[in-house]
Amino acid sequence: MSSAYVQILRKQHYNVFGKREHSAAKLCTWTKKSIKNQGVCYKQKFYGIQSHRCLQMTPCIYCQQRCVFCWRTYGPSPDVLPKEWDEPEHIYEESIKAQRKLLSGLGGIPEQIDIQKYEEAMNPNQVAISLTGEPTLYPYLPELIGVYKRHGFSTFVVSNGLAPEMIDKIEPTNLYISLDAPNRELHKKIDRPLVDKAWDSIMQSLSMLKEKKNNTVVRITMVKGLNDVNPEQYAKILDETASTYVEVKAYMFIGGSRQRLSISNMPRHHEVKAFAQQILKHSSLYEYKDEQEASRVVLLEKRDK
Repeated sequence: MSSAYVQILRKQHYNVFGKREHSAAKLCTWTKKSIKNQGVCYKQKFYGIQSHRCLQMTPCIYCQQRCVFCWRTYGPSPDVLPKEWDEPEHIYEESIKAQRKLLSGLGGIPEQIDIQKYEEAMNPNQVAISLTGEPTLYPYLPELIGVYKRHGFSTFVVSNGLAPEMIDKIEPTNLYISLDAPNRELHKKIDRPLVDKAWDSIMQSLSMLKEKKNNTVVRITMVKGLNDVNPEQYAKILDETASTYVEVKAYMFIGGSRQRLSISNMPRHHEVKAFAQQILKHSSLYEYKDEQEASRVVLLEKRDK
């Protein structure tokens, strides 16, 4: 791993860990807010997790895309993947240590936090494997999910869908696939893949969701003026995918994306909701389920769930 890139991540408050430094953790804003009793993540509202006990991490800081809306600093490309990878048990253990280190600063302001939540946060029970990079590039992802599950964790994996062979192997509590465009042409423009046949791979990954035992979620990150078009095409893909849920969520004008987009690309909550409703008009499978205005996200649910 490039030491320069690792240093960039550390300056951005990532805890890069492991013997080979291809994994990282970072405190989610909602974890901190929950510990301070200032609100909870929409995932707590939608899926019942505890925001203050959620560990946000990735086992792979490499990615096969350069999405224009990505708030992360672009990581190394997949043509320079490590020849050797850290073992799943090692990543699990180091991720817990990393989370506790990241949380330690909050312990210095006891008057501003919920002490019970802070103590519980030191023993996380939910992992969001989605922080940066693409987790399905880590070759032992099924085993890593298994390690977390054996330690009593619920497991959420967020993927770009470019590795369908790995999507086929994993069964987390919630499996997310990103759908950032309604068609091949827009996907190439918005997600800017570094690999061939990217759209075909995503469609293959989406086709696997209906066979999964646990919850599956398609996430649409809405970028105003870029991909908030062709709701009928989104609806067709979603109806064929038949995932348990669909999240339509606003692009946020933060991080590295500010060099590529403008604040006008960040939709307001009512605009996200309006686009979700447009998709529903063309869908025979989904209905409105819930929303959280603070996160600018709307949840759709499969009717026969």
